[in-house]
Parts: sequence; C-alpha cells; structure tokens
Amino acid sequence: MSKKCFYDVLGVDRNVSEADLKSAYRKLAMKHHPDRNPDNPEAEKKFKECSEAYDVLKDEQKRAAYDQFGHAAFDGTGGPGAGAGGFDFTSTGFADVFDDLFGDFMGGGRRQSQGRNRGNDLRYNMEITLEDAFDGKKADIRVPSTVNCDTCDGSGSAEGSQPVSCPTCHGRGRVRAQQGFFTVERTCPSCQGQGQIIKDPCKSCGGAGRVKRDRTLSVNIPQGVEEGTRIRLAGEGEAGLRGGPAGDLYIFLSIAPHDLFQREGKDLYCRVPISLVQAALGGQIEVPTLGGGRARVSIPEGTQSGRQFRLRGKGMPGLRGQGQGDLYIQTVAETPVKLSRKQKDLLRQFDEESTEKNSPESAGFFSKVKDFFN
Repeated sequence: MSKKCFYDVLGVDRNVSEADLKSAYRKLAMKHHPDRNPDNPEAEKKFKECSEAYDVLKDEQKRAAYDQFGHAAFDGTGGPGAGAGGFDFTSTGFADVFDDLFGDFMGGGRRQSQGRNRGNDLRYNMEITLEDAFDGKKADIRVPSTVNCDTCDGSGSAEGSQPVSCPTCHGRGRVRAQQGFFTVERTCPSCQGQGQIIKDPCKSCGGAGRVKRDRTLSVNIPQGVEEGTRIRLAGEGEAGLRGGPAGDLYIFLSIAPHDLFQREGKDLYCRVPISLVQAALGGQIEVPTLGGGRARVSIPEGTQSGRQFRLRGKGMPGLRGQGQGDLYIQTVAETPVKLSRKQKDLLRQFDEESTEKNSPESAGFFSKVKDFFN
C-alpha cells in the first residue's frame, strides 16, 4: 500500500509557508494525540502520519529532496543519499519535533543538554530621600548572597579530586525514556542536569561549589531617579552552582515621603499657607527650594486659596541630564482661629463695610442658588 502524500496528510499546498505548515500540524497533532484518544488506534496512526510528514517538510533540505524524489528520497529505493533502511520514526528525533512545536508552552524552547547552572538573580529594596534623588549619591549596601567556595575554587570537589562524568546520562545532563511510540527527554536525576557528579565533595561547601556570605557593595545613585527605578549590577547575584556564572543583582529604589515637597515626574509641588491679610493685601513670601536655597514669591492682592505660582528650573533634575523640572507653589489662605474680642469686633466691622464686589465669587454662587430655587 503506497504512502499518502505528505502535503495531503497535513492538508496543505506544496507552496505552503513555514508558519502555515506549523499551524496545520499543530491542529492535527492536537486533534489526533493519543492522550486525547486513548482507545482509538486510528487516531494514533494518523498522529504518527502527520508527525512523520511534518518532520520532513519542516526541514528545508528534506523538503527539497521530497519535492524532487517523493517518498523514495527516504525509503532507500532511490534519490541522492538514500539510506539502507528507510524512514525511522523514532530515529528522526520526534522529541525535537514535539519540542519545536510545543516548547513555547513548556518553558520557552529547547534546553541545553548540559552546562554550568547560572546563579539566581537577587533583588535588593533600597529607600532613599528626595534629597538623595535630587543630588545623587554613592551608597554602600550589605547583601546576603552566595559566593564561590574559596577552598575548592567553585568546583565542589575536594582538593586533589575532580568531578567525573555522570554514568547515568554519560555527561549529557539529560536522559531519554520511551513512552509508547515516542521518546521523552528529562533532566538527569543523578546529576541534576550538570553532566558531572562529585565523588569526593569539598568539606567547606558540601559539593555545591558555593557558600553563603554577606557582601558589601558600592552603588552609584544618579541624579533624577524616580520611584521604582531599577539599577542592575551584572554578575553581583548568587554564584552559579559548581563554578557556574553568577546571576545579577537588581536594586529597586523607593523614595521616602518628604515633609515639604511632593513630586510628579520632574516637577515639585509645595503647599504654602498664607494669612487672610496676605491673601487680601498681597505681599512677598519666602519659600525653600530642594537644592538648599530660598526663593521669593510675590503674592498679588486678592490671591485666592489654591492659586499656583511657578518657579522655573527649581524642580528635579532629569535622569541622565534630561533638563530640569519646575517648582509649583500652591498658596492656601488660612482662616484665623482663637480670635480675641477686639479681633472679632474688627472682623464684624469689616463685614458691615463689605459689599458683593469684595466677594464676587461668593455673591455669584448664591445668586445662582437663588435662581435655582425660584
């Protein structure tokens, strides 16, 4: 019985793109997978057929040979380089086909068979003041971490001995097991993917090649950093297992609340209370700036509560020299409290002398209220 055309098996045209070919196989593999059809031998047969077809057509060289010679390119009856045995489903690496299609769902693609394990990345939370963010600073931090063992120089082996190749995986770090009609590859349980085992472990680190130790690091905090800024120190994380490369250290900055200023990006805001007399008659007030200086602000007559005054270039510096923000002074007219009898009498006299033009906003509001009820 002749084999079906691989293109017909997958239900695609001969000029199908790589993406469409992969999509077609994915749908068929999902539909006919034996796990979804445990009591259906026909589904298992179709699953093998579409897997065999995809394994050939996904490879440019195999596909070109198939387009020219058909099945004869692989069954030993003809074609250049035809083997003596024909197409062997397991020997063509079905694990590779499965990993190529579904690896993104199982951890992001094919793993390396062996290699030194990279150390973990570390996170360090650091709180700084707004002044630190304004000026920038250099700070020393103490980080609990793991470092290479000095006794064995990170190898994990005692002095005079060396790691040996793992007899279970023969140094690959991965082992394969047959499950039904396909092969599953897993991390070697004997060496945990290292490819080597320690016969005579170092007494200082117990064969891990690393020990726990606190380290003091110097960190440069640039001007203009904001809440949540992340600083990466490459290679300052945990040491890798048995001499593997170290991870990275990530410093996350938070800025403590300030007594006077609130920050929005590069701009600063300062709420300044003024007396009713200052608001009514005007005058000058002196306000602080974050750089340690002072600035004068002229208050015009009749200043209302909540009015803002802008001081250009008195805000935060931008990160990496990207300009300077502004400082906004927001005035708040303060209602006097604990008045003496004389002060109350003076306010009553002022009220008797007042007209609507002295409080136009209030007069306008109550005029609208009157019209509303009428």
